[in-house]
Amino acid sequence: MKVLVVNAGSSSLKFTFFRMSREEMMAKGIVERIGLKDPHLVYKRRDGVQVEEDAPVTNHDDALRLICGKLVDPAVGVVASLSEVEAIGHRVVHGAEKFRDSVRIDGEVRAAIHLCSTLAPLHNPPNLGGVEACERAFPGVANVAVFDTAFHQTMAPEAYLYAVPYKLYEDYGIRKYGFHGTSHKFVAGAAAEFLNRPLHSLKLITCHLGNGCSAAAVRFGRVIDTSMGMTPLMGLVMGTRCGDIDPGVLFHLLKKGMTVDDLDTLLNKKSGLRGVAEIGSGDMRDILAAREAGTGRAASAFAMFVHRLVFYIGGYHGLLDGADALVFTGGIGENSVPVRAAVIARLAGLGCRLDAARNHAARGAAEVSTDDSTLKAIVIPTNEELMIARETVRVLAPPDNRPA
Repeated sequence: MKVLVVNAGSSSLKFTFFRMSREEMMAKGIVERIGLKDPHLVYKRRDGVQVEEDAPVTNHDDALRLICGKLVDPAVGVVASLSEVEAIGHRVVHGAEKFRDSVRIDGEVRAAIHLCSTLAPLHNPPNLGGVEACERAFPGVANVAVFDTAFHQTMAPEAYLYAVPYKLYEDYGIRKYGFHGTSHKFVAGAAAEFLNRPLHSLKLITCHLGNGCSAAAVRFGRVIDTSMGMTPLMGLVMGTRCGDIDPGVLFHLLKKGMTVDDLDTLLNKKSGLRGVAEIGSGDMRDILAAREAGTGRAASAFAMFVHRLVFYIGGYHGLLDGADALVFTGGIGENSVPVRAAVIARLAGLGCRLDAARNHAARGAAEVSTDDSTLKAIVIPTNEELMIARETVRVLAPPDNRPA
């Protein structure tokens, strides 16, 4: 089966095209600044052929037509006809409690995704717009929704409920949902393969560390807790998000004259590493360079990032009653030698010890802890697009042939 994976944002359309018989990425790319000034296309083929050009698009339908044109272009395309696109998988950010699994999209599902938009007003509407654009461009081709929140829906009430009146949960859905679920699911399965053990026998702490960061406690393939909450603002220190904060701070700032919109911008876009370091960037690479140069408060930002992550790892180790492996993934988790070293240096009490040589040499899937560590630390590159493609194939498979 050949599967087109689509991730539609408010002003972007990201795609990856897979031949699933070999789980081979055939082409990928993005159309950016849709409906804005100077829209742009980047198209990359598996063999390294790349096209970058201005994109005369005003909406997602235009962007999808442009992408389709590249896929069948005799010079740079990968298929002879768009009829070779057999299924389309979509990233959808929020499925609330309505969706505990990926699902084939029909009118009822579209309506439910729309209702979930109250919990993700910046993400679900463009996600749904991408679905509708694909339905128009590929009539009759099955579309599958893969939800960022679905993998976390195995949490028990004591993990997902907040200590506020229960009626708020009943009336407004106020609870922890968690995000990055597609990444956590992918790396949990990949970690089991790397360790050569069945996933249902493993207790894992998965850490997705990028501009957005989250951790999850995964017991025998099921999430029992995760760090993000009702929104992606909760939990770890992130590139521009504050993570955990005393709610009383918000009351205090409101009394000082800030508005709700001011607080939204402050905590989501001006906090985290960027807010603490005061170097104009929340990129961990810039933080590390500034820390080395003694610039700003980069050292404090780095220390806070590590401290919060170690706090969550320790908590999840306790909830799991011990863990088999700690998994690093995401742009920081996969590539930052100093972050991994600083975190693992704090975990000796949990039985995890750093192998510095392995840590420096790690490329792709790799162990970075010592052989005698009882808690293994491993690096697993994430691949959310492939996970979405796999989910699409699974959902569309006949029930008798459908993998668990």
